[in-house]
This record gives sequence, C-alpha cells and structure tokens, in this order.
Amino acid sequence: MPVTIGGLPAHVLLVHAVVVLLPLAAIMLVVGVLWPTARRKFGVLTPLLALVGLALVPVTTHAGEWLEGRLPHSRAIEHHADLGDQLLPWAAGLFVMAAAVWWVGRRRELLWRRPADDDHEADRHDADAPASGSGGTATMTRKAEAPTLAVAPLWLTAVLTVLSIAVAVGVSIMLYRIGDSGAHAVWNGVGSSGR
Repeated sequence: MPVTIGGLPAHVLLVHAVVVLLPLAAIMLVVGVLWPTARRKFGVLTPLLALVGLALVPVTTHAGEWLEGRLPHSRAIEHHADLGDQLLPWAAGLFVMAAAVWWVGRRRELLWRRPADDDHEADRHDADAPASGSGGTATMTRKAEAPTLAVAPLWLTAVLTVLSIAVAVGVSIMLYRIGDSGAHAVWNGVGSSGR
C-alpha cells in the first residue's frame, strides 16, 4: 500500500478522497431510499461509490499509521488514529446498505404509500376514456412505457430506510469526529505564538 505519493505522505492526500466519497455515497443512499426516481437514476453508482470509499479506508488508515510512526508522540494524534480505526465498520455498513437498496430496488418498488388507490383511479379513468382516438392511445402508451415492479412489503421499505439513514448519519458523524481530531492534532498551537 502506498505510504507516500509524489514525496508527500499519502495519508494527507488519500483522506480527501475518503472525505468526498463516503459522504457523497451517504447522501445518495438516503436520497435514493426516500425517492424511487432518484434511486433509479443513480443506479449502481451509489454502491460503487460506497465500495470505492470502503476500499480507501484501510489504505488511508495504513498510510496514517505510517505517518504517525514518523511524528513525535502526541495524545492528539493517538486520539485521531483511534477514531480513524473506527471508520471501517461504518464504511462497510454504508456499502452493505447501498448494495441492498440498489439490489432490492431493481426488483421491487420501495414505497411508503401503496399504489392501490392510484391503480383504481387509473382504471376508472381508462374505463371512461374512449376506446379509439388519441386519448385511449396515449393512456395505453403511458402504461406500456411505465416499468411494472412489484411493491416491496412495507416492513422491508421501513427496515431499509431506517438502516440506510442510520448508517449514513453514523458515517457522517465519524468522518466529522475523525477530521476534527486530525485538524486539532495538526493545527493546535499554530498561530498561538503571537506573531
């Protein structure tokens, strides 16, 4: 695993990829689980981003441990490293939930409201529409174009939504805590000399 990139500590550079990819995947996961149209548009991109972010976490922490070994011992750096070690399970959870929502969403609609009322309304409208002419043809064309996925049970929608939101919030909180501790470890005392 790389510990330097272009003569710079790799941790300093890799951390930026993790800080961008994991929150982006978390946002896409939450939006996708709450909004079926967005989930269909995102497609496999959400679990792919989460997977790349997950893969970068151990690479980044390894590079961080290398860097930690070359710096003077500091409780702040040690705290930052301890927090960094806690990110991997959260990143794994984010990937698992992104993959689950994508996989289930390809086979079932994750909806909070059952479409039964809409179907009865559409059936009534179709029965009133003329059998010939542009009105009937347009309705039949719209129905033929719309994908017909079975609706997932409400409990499955609820479980996927709650777990997705929980893991997205957890990843975000961990990233904030890790970044904050890293900033304190690096910047404490800078500018305090009165210059």
